[in-house]
Amino acid sequence: MTSITDPQAFGRVAVLMGGQAAEREVSLRSGAAVYAALKRKGVDAIAVDVTGSPIDTLAGLEVDRVFNIIHGRGGEDGVLQAVLEVLGIPYTGSGVLASALSMDKLRTKLCWQGYGLITPLWYLLKNEQDLDECIEKLGFPVIVKPAQEGSSIGMSKAHNREELAQALKLASNYKCDVYAEAWVTGKEYTVAVLNGQALPVIRLETPNAFYDYEAKYQATTTQYHCPCGLAQDQEQQLQDLAVVASEAVGVIGWARVDVFLNEAGQYQLIEINTVPGMTDHSLVPMAAKQAGISFDDLVWHVLETSFDRN
Repeated sequence: MTSITDPQAFGRVAVLMGGQAAEREVSLRSGAAVYAALKRKGVDAIAVDVTGSPIDTLAGLEVDRVFNIIHGRGGEDGVLQAVLEVLGIPYTGSGVLASALSMDKLRTKLCWQGYGLITPLWYLLKNEQDLDECIEKLGFPVIVKPAQEGSSIGMSKAHNREELAQALKLASNYKCDVYAEAWVTGKEYTVAVLNGQALPVIRLETPNAFYDYEAKYQATTTQYHCPCGLAQDQEQQLQDLAVVASEAVGVIGWARVDVFLNEAGQYQLIEINTVPGMTDHSLVPMAAKQAGISFDDLVWHVLETSFDRN
């Protein structure tokens, strides 16, 4: 990893935030926090709210690199990465292929399966004609997800056929593949990976039906356990799994891997985020703090990844 000590070495940095996806508001909060941290570290940073085409946004800017903090489609799915590649502007995080793969939860699961990694069973729901076969294959409960949304947007738990139909209708609003995933009973963990090294594991606990948007960004009842409560060897096993899961889809720079530990003691991979949240409720800063890395230093380290693309 490139280690930078002089803020001037970064040149002028555009913090790209906002975007047009469902996670826009979260991205604006993450971006404001990242921008403030860079300014405190003496970096020549500008905050840029991307409200339309990233090509138009970048056309008039003279910047040396980009800190990408646009969550969701348009920022996390390879589109922005491709634009930056063509323009020759270095940027943080993963490249085009890894970003596109990781944004699509279904294709991520297929890659993990091909790599021999375990992920919960699922069933692709194209329309209501698929419901009965889905029920036969997965049973209940299940969780229904739009394959290309983040922050648990469009997700819902279904306990019966009627709820499954309603969940399909909700998820279909997001104009991407929809799938049902077998419900995993157990404990939920998340692992931040920074430059190929896993940070301390966080265990999530919420009284909600699942770790949904409200639990992530609004609730005061969500509990974050860090240390996570696992034995040292178990935590190391989970950290190693997160690193392998990241490498399997080509992730570089930084990411966050979500995992369940089921009642049989088996880890099951859920998804990977290549532009994780950086708000006051976010998990990567929490894990970094446990590792002795301040928020400002975390932002600095992520920005350093823009030098390591090749």
